[in-house]
Amino acid sequence: MNISVMNAQTAAVKTAQAPNAGKVFDKTLTNTEKEFVSLVEAMPADKFGFAPTAGKFDGVRTFALEAKHAAFVLNEISSAMLGEKNPSTTGPSENGPENLTSKEQIVKYVKDAFAYAHKAVATLTNANLMGETVDPFDPKGKRTRVDSAGILMWHTFDHYGQMVEYARMNGIVPPASQ
Repeated sequence: MNISVMNAQTAAVKTAQAPNAGKVFDKTLTNTEKEFVSLVEAMPADKFGFAPTAGKFDGVRTFALEAKHAAFVLNEISSAMLGEKNPSTTGPSENGPENLTSKEQIVKYVKDAFAYAHKAVATLTNANLMGETVDPFDPKGKRTRVDSAGILMWHTFDHYGQMVEYARMNGIVPPASQ
């Protein structure tokens, strides 16, 4: 067999077997979404305003603000990845729209933010992961797509951990722990 034919066949096999970046990140985002949304839905509406007060908790976000903040950042990162304006209508706060106060409104906002994040990770390819987009936290800076995709997960789980504590302090076992 001709060496160039063998090299072409080997390259074709490697390409066919290479995982698709968008699908890999989408799967991870789906797992993040499942845990986060189920926790937001599990917290009773009358506990959305809960924030601990005993100990060193001055100025911490309430459960509702934790959820809205995480959703706001999902939108902020996703919009940068897509080259679009953040769909959140909010003021200078990173806590999401102030007019969203009910559990139903906040759950919808969170779900919509995850849908937007799925749209953003769907644009990822193996070839563009190291490409740069605007850094939404530094308008003069740039951020690689792979870094932005990672933030979608780790930042959400940072706040998920805090929200788990809030839920447990109110006698709610997180769905992921059941």
